Amino acid sequence: MLKRSSIFRNFLISYIVILLIPCVGGYISYLTSISVTQSISIDNSLIQLEKSQELLEHRMAEVEGMTRQIAINQEMNMLMNDRHKVQDVYGLWKAMRNVLTFGQTNDFLQNYFIYLANYDLILTSGSTYRPEHYYEYFHYDDLSFEDWKTQVLQKTHRSEIKPVTAYTERGMDTSVITFMQSLPLDSFNDSSPANVVVVIDEKTITGLLSGLTKGFGGWVHIYDSKGNTLALQGNIPSYVDKLKDDPAFDANKTSQFYENDLVITTRSDKSGWIYQAGIPRTALMENANKIKRATFVLTGGTMLIGLVVGLLLAHRNSVPIHSMIGIIKEQFGRDELEKRNAYDFLSGNIANMIKTNKQLEGELTLQLPLVRDAFIKRLIAGEFESRDEIVAAAKQANISLEQGSGYVGILCINGYSGMDSVEILNELSATRLLMKQALLEFAGPLPISDLGSDKLVVLFFSSGNRETGQDEEERITALMEELIQHVFQEYKVSIQAGFGEAFETLMDVSQSFEQAKQALEYAVFVNSKGMLWNHEARIENTTYYYPLDAEQRLASTIRAGEEEEAGKIIDGIFEQNIGRRELSVEMRHQLVGEIKGTFLKLLDQKVFQESNMLETVKRRVIDIGSAEPLDSVRSEIKGITETLCGYIANKKKDSHAKLVQRMYQYTEEMYANPDLTLYRVAEYVERPEKYISQLFKEVTGVNYSDHLIKVRMEKAAGLLKESNHTVDDIAAQVGYNSSHSFRRAFKRLIGVTPSVFRQTLDD
Repeated sequence: MLKRSSIFRNFLISYIVILLIPCVGGYISYLTSISVTQSISIDNSLIQLEKSQELLEHRMAEVEGMTRQIAINQEMNMLMNDRHKVQDVYGLWKAMRNVLTFGQTNDFLQNYFIYLANYDLILTSGSTYRPEHYYEYFHYDDLSFEDWKTQVLQKTHRSEIKPVTAYTERGMDTSVITFMQSLPLDSFNDSSPANVVVVIDEKTITGLLSGLTKGFGGWVHIYDSKGNTLALQGNIPSYVDKLKDDPAFDANKTSQFYENDLVITTRSDKSGWIYQAGIPRTALMENANKIKRATFVLTGGTMLIGLVVGLLLAHRNSVPIHSMIGIIKEQFGRDELEKRNAYDFLSGNIANMIKTNKQLEGELTLQLPLVRDAFIKRLIAGEFESRDEIVAAAKQANISLEQGSGYVGILCINGYSGMDSVEILNELSATRLLMKQALLEFAGPLPISDLGSDKLVVLFFSSGNRETGQDEEERITALMEELIQHVFQEYKVSIQAGFGEAFETLMDVSQSFEQAKQALEYAVFVNSKGMLWNHEARIENTTYYYPLDAEQRLASTIRAGEEEEAGKIIDGIFEQNIGRRELSVEMRHQLVGEIKGTFLKLLDQKVFQESNMLETVKRRVIDIGSAEPLDSVRSEIKGITETLCGYIANKKKDSHAKLVQRMYQYTEEMYANPDLTLYRVAEYVERPEKYISQLFKEVTGVNYSDHLIKVRMEKAAGLLKESNHTVDDIAAQVGYNSSHSFRRAFKRLIGVTPSVFRQTLDD
């Protein structure tokens, strides 16, 4: 299903396009390389043909130069002009010795002779012949003796060349071209005194061109301006003789392809000879074909490997996006992907989430004053069950608790008691606002909350350099007196203030608040100006101290299992009644009865009804005697509190352990799912994600993410031991989309890579 998705297809197409770009560049480079290689081969062949032409013309120039040397030789001139009937044998010998030695320096001069007409004699190197005798050993196959004598020996020649002709030399068949020059050089008659005839073996000429025929398996054709063939060598194609007459062949081009050969043509400016070399296309393109094969193999291999890598990358990169789309569909119930691009779908939903989140943040910011006010009201009312709950709520309200100790004060606006008209309420609201601004100006930012229409509650938390005690009380007194005087002078508003005793823990704030209320009530009663501390008020202490909020806080802390906080509340209650009040016997009985009633009401709640110790604890509460000393009652009450809080704590531990066990079980079942996250686990156990994260860390000592990695690595180690699956397959089986991430996690936890781990097991 994934591979058919548009996300996977789009990734794959993009990778293929990226892969094709260098391939197109490589193809262009290949064409350029082929063209350059072909051009180089043609140029090399042309250079080789021109070098052969140059060498051949040089040798022919030497042949012609040899005839000039013979023409100016004195002995030869004497022999040519000798008219005596008696042959000059000595002159002939001397001419042979001086003239007929040129063959030692030029292989074109290995076979030549001089014909003397007046002697009717042929001079060769080392011998003399009568024409008929010479013809017996050396003759052209297409000329009779008479024709040979007439056309070669007796005719005047001016650097003439006889085309290639079949020739017999001492019974051996060969082909030769013949160079002929009459002596003297200025002979213009039909006959001349002497003729120099150089017979050049065709093999000697074609040997100079063997580089083209042997190296490329081609052919060489040399012919004169009349079309007479002078030399022909190599694998001669059938079209050679017709080539010059074919209109499709341009004789003026240096190189051109004709049929399956590259034909290179050059013309000699000196002799007018035409040199043609034919090179088969396959031989010419041999190097180019090597490049072609190598290019095709490399390009094909690269394309194949690139396609495989593209498939893997497309799969790897599309899986997270596909997963994100699935999560968005699952969470938001939207199914718009078929009509929209996947990225548009994601960006639209993510943008919507960001927008919604910002709106929510804005609303929370607007609600922050209300959150702060609600926190202060809950704090002074004693509604929190534990210190941790107070700290968390303070963090949410962005209120600094400093050291957790301080004072609670109540500021009351005088003169508005019993007035409830709209105008009065508006005036009181404005006055409270002015008082808050004045407090901010004189004391800085403080936690402040409205208490009714004419009162403010303010909390002074002790900081590092200001601790609770007489000095701090004097500082607060001076500050309040200055504030009261300032408000009266500026706004003609009279204020009374009452402050409670210092609270040492956050759970005692409500007690300090009650004391502040009592101090304010006393100040109003005696019409005291300014501010009054609780310990300065002469309050009748004949009744017992057990306010409703203290009872509620005690019940809440016991239900929460907070033994330490509950003990502090109990100590505070008994300290008030033992140390600061003189209770009658009846009041003591009433106090003990109230406390016993609180615990009996607690035991009637469902959380304790399921306990096996219910009857035992209830009996302990009932057995507390009203006439017992209050210290003994306190000890017994604290013992009962310890028992109840211990029960709640154990029950919490059992509940937490069961929850963690469910998380363990779910992880064991779902570890192979790549989408398994703490969010999925929270959905399964039906608890908030942050709650189970913190709970798991508290119970197990490790983060859930670390536990999940550990489970997956243990399963992977087992598969490496017991199966022959590849590392990539094992990575997929234990919940990893990326084998690279799996290898990295395995090495971090186990200490070695999966391959090394398996190799160690094999060893």
